[in-house]
Amino acid sequence: MSLLMDSILDKSDVVPGTAADTRKFGMPDRNRSLYSDALFSQGDEVFIQHQGAQYRLRRTRNGKLILTK
Repeated sequence: MSLLMDSILDKSDVVPGTAADTRKFGMPDRNRSLYSDALFSQGDEVFIQHQGAQYRLRRTRNGKLILTK
């Protein structure tokens, strides 16, 4: 796994689920959230591979997110 993915999936970057989820499983549920700062720690764009296609997720100067194929 790449260093970027290791950083993205680091538990400290995950937004906690409910307290019940954390107690029950030791971590939030599978539909967890990630902080955008973790995604953009090395720049203002991230490339995502999804079902054989490459997408570009970009953060604008105004803090908006743009996803393009």
